[in-house]
Amino acid sequence: YEDGLLRVPADSVDTLSRYRQTGNRPPELHKMTGKVWKNTKQKIRKSIKKLAVDLLNLYAKRAKKEGFTYPPDTIWQEELEDSFPYQPTPDQLKAVQDVKLDLESDRPMDRLVCGDVGFGKTEVAVRAIFKAVTSGHKQVALLAPTTILTQQHYHTLKERFAPYPINIGLLNRFRTTSEKKDIVQRLATGELDIVVGTHQLLGKSVKFQDLGLLVIDEEQRFGVNQKEKIKALKTEVDVLTLTATPIPRTLYMSLSGIREISLITTPPPSRRPIKTHLSSYNSDVVGYHNSS
Repeated sequence: YEDGLLRVPADSVDTLSRYRQTGNRPPELHKMTGKVWKNTKQKIRKSIKKLAVDLLNLYAKRAKKEGFTYPPDTIWQEELEDSFPYQPTPDQLKAVQDVKLDLESDRPMDRLVCGDVGFGKTEVAVRAIFKAVTSGHKQVALLAPTTILTQQHYHTLKERFAPYPINIGLLNRFRTTSEKKDIVQRLATGELDIVVGTHQLLGKSVKFQDLGLLVIDEEQRFGVNQKEKIKALKTEVDVLTLTATPIPRTLYMSLSGIREISLITTPPPSRRPIKTHLSSYNSDVVGYHNSS
């Protein structure tokens, strides 16, 4: 503290936690006799309570709202799923079935698909996106936190949907100003069926003619302001969230039943398991590469 030290006994060290703050400035020390720290904690408690109330109101509205009911699978849907070059795992098929049941119900979908990297979450999203566009004639937005990830998703969708009359756009920092303007205009007129992008999709200038499905990849990597904009979008459309490491709030909401969850716990047949070994240092085991 600014006015002295508070010593904590060793048997109470578990009561301490690391102080974290945003920004580059060092944290400000408060006085033990002052009220600044107490007032700061009260302010934080109020903001957390407001966030909780806002989330409850959001999901209460979604629960009462009647969503768009998608028709059963078409022949195109079956063709696309048969074109998947790998053998889907039982968990993948279960997750796909869960998503389809959500889309075909009269309630807005808000499902979390949780699985390790490489376990096939993207394929679940691909089939949901295809169903939304071809069966429901709705627009789809795929939101990812990084430019590289948007590039990967864009090329995956272009490759999988190549045989079908589906228009896909990419909105990230690699696009020129004129290209971005063209994509935004085509979204507003409905010429673009799918758009893949970073947080630029959350800009005020981006308007959809008929957005039906929002797919969010790695939600935990978006900032607070971006999540507020995502939250506003969620009141109107079906939402599918993909993650390998859900944030505690998202995981708690799924486990408590506020959000639906599908777990992909089985790896693809060709995937080798990761083996971790703990041992003392041995120069024969650890190899070095000298590029000089």
